[in-house]
Amino acid sequence: MSGSKGPPRGAAKTRARVPHILHIHSTFSPGGKELRCVQLINAFGTKAQHTIVSAEPDQLGAAKRIRPGIAVTLQPEFPSLKGLPTPGRLQKLAKAMRDYDLVLTYNWGAMDAVMAHTLFSDAFRLPKLIHHEDGFDESELVKRKQRRTWFRRIALGKSSGLVVPSEVLEEIALVEWQQPLGRVKRIPNGIDTGAYAARPKDGAIPRLLKRPGEKWVGTLAGLRPVKNIPRLVRAFAAMPDDWHLIVCGEGPDRARIEAEIDRLELNDRVHLPGIVDDPAKAVGLFDIFALSSDSEQFPLSVVEAMAAGRPVVAPEIGDIARIVAEENLPYLAAAAEEEAIGEALVALANDAKLRDRIGKANRAKARAQFDADRMIATYRRLYSSAMHGFDL
Repeated sequence: MSGSKGPPRGAAKTRARVPHILHIHSTFSPGGKELRCVQLINAFGTKAQHTIVSAEPDQLGAAKRIRPGIAVTLQPEFPSLKGLPTPGRLQKLAKAMRDYDLVLTYNWGAMDAVMAHTLFSDAFRLPKLIHHEDGFDESELVKRKQRRTWFRRIALGKSSGLVVPSEVLEEIALVEWQQPLGRVKRIPNGIDTGAYAARPKDGAIPRLLKRPGEKWVGTLAGLRPVKNIPRLVRAFAAMPDDWHLIVCGEGPDRARIEAEIDRLELNDRVHLPGIVDDPAKAVGLFDIFALSSDSEQFPLSVVEAMAAGRPVVAPEIGDIARIVAEENLPYLAAAAEEEAIGEALVALANDAKLRDRIGKANRAKARAQFDADRMIATYRRLYSSAMHGFDL
């Protein structure tokens, strides 16, 4: 993985038949869209080289999971992705995209780059651009901002594809953003389901060992307001004393979560061990997987828990009800309230056979519908079709 310098002009063309792909992210800290991006980069291997730009230059932790030997330039000199979308600034963004074979953009934080591409693609003969939308930040949880809706409608005008993982987002793209049917591509997230079926390894979660007789509710989430972990802490408070809550992740909401743990005097049973390097080795340590988010679309962590054979407790938001097995549906909270989440947690905590039955059904559905091979093949076809003369 190379350092901060950008690629020399024409670099992509000097490597025989190896395309150079530019990834423009809102952030590249470990999260659903970032880890999917890493998953695809690893799958393409040496058939492509990559440059990754983040709107938050200090949030690049997902890059640690890119396999050695893959050509990656991380955070080169690049125009800022933040600021007013003035013609001069957008022109600078457009010029920075010229030396690549494909531009991939992700979420609202990269939308200025999408607008720049639409405005200047002909003038600068820019490569094709495919945009990815995985959900909304806190400012658009209840209602999409009209200004952003209009901006997306215009900005996406010359994109070669708009990829969404969920049916909910697909409808939003078609109806609210008025994107043509042929441009919108729904590709469900996928994982290596076989890796999650392996017996979990104690010690896979930093600074924690599961003691005999101890049971865990666990979650994998960035500690951001939209994930609303304090809600999960409150929902967990009614659980029996032999249950612990394990919150794996890092983020700006950590202090607020710790304050709620202190207020409820749950310090001995709620743990924040940080980021887990290999979720496949850790998720199986949970007896129940839980989410408490205000907004989700197609959370990869739910599929990971299913592949590990675990029941899921979560709000019925986004595509979660379509993801889990039918047996798991009664344990989704119709409203994102701690009382409903807490009741579902307690019901599963009191019935080991029920947890096992739901877990087996979830594992079977994950294997049948959400394995990574199908997802990777679909992305491979989509990206290759946008790059004339290159096959990933």
